[in-house]
Amino acid sequence: MAEESLRNLRLVVAYDGTDFHGFATADGVPTVMGTLSREVERIVRRPVELVGAGRTDAGVHAWGQVVSGQIPADTDLGRLAHSLNRLCQPSISVRSAEWADADFSARFSATARTYRYAVWNDPAPNPLVTRFSWHVTAPLDVEAMNAGAAALVGDHDFSSFCRRPKVGDDRPEPSMVRRLMSARWRPATTDQMLEFEIAASAFCHQMVRSIVGTLVDIGLGRREPKSIAAMLAARDRQAAGQVAPPTGLVLWHVEYKGTRWDA
Repeated sequence: MAEESLRNLRLVVAYDGTDFHGFATADGVPTVMGTLSREVERIVRRPVELVGAGRTDAGVHAWGQVVSGQIPADTDLGRLAHSLNRLCQPSISVRSAEWADADFSARFSATARTYRYAVWNDPAPNPLVTRFSWHVTAPLDVEAMNAGAAALVGDHDFSSFCRRPKVGDDRPEPSMVRRLMSARWRPATTDQMLEFEIAASAFCHQMVRSIVGTLVDIGLGRREPKSIAAMLAARDRQAAGQVAPPTGLVLWHVEYKGTRWDA
């Protein structure tokens, strides 16, 4: 029997991460990738190994997550996307499905990632945005938060803003150096809804949420914008502020143009 011909698939996926235990496949609990992989295999009737651009934590959402993997070359991608949306709704949506170059990897071909974080800044909660924002009741100084954010832009060791990965005794710790391209707060749909957008070459674990929590501390007057430099220099997680909850975080866009910064 002739070997089945395969082609490289590229999906752009959106999801509400509230009810998932993160993006990556895990035994015994519902995850985004676990659900997506199961349904792709059900449609193409063969085992499939998929990879995502980012491993979002439990409760984190996505609008522009990218997934790639090899599937049968005769697959009708329009029908695949339609079937996946029918099977995975309402929490997961395939926004697009297309063929990619053979060497394309959703994870390793990425040159930058953009996240957005939403804060509902009002004394009263808003039940219409609870699943997708952090409710901060006290007024925030957006100008001070942007001054702090500006100090983070550039090439830095972000150890103070990352959860260090566990490594074996015989393995060196991975670098926490990243290139932060932009970071800015702005009003969103209403004056009470603030949106933080941040783009970088890559992010380490909990980096965005740690940055958001620290900048909110600045906005509340608990820290000064100029303290960011000392936090970066400390390379110690205890030097930075709180970790923002996952509810407000969205993986917004993954870029594949240009050359990887760490290539």
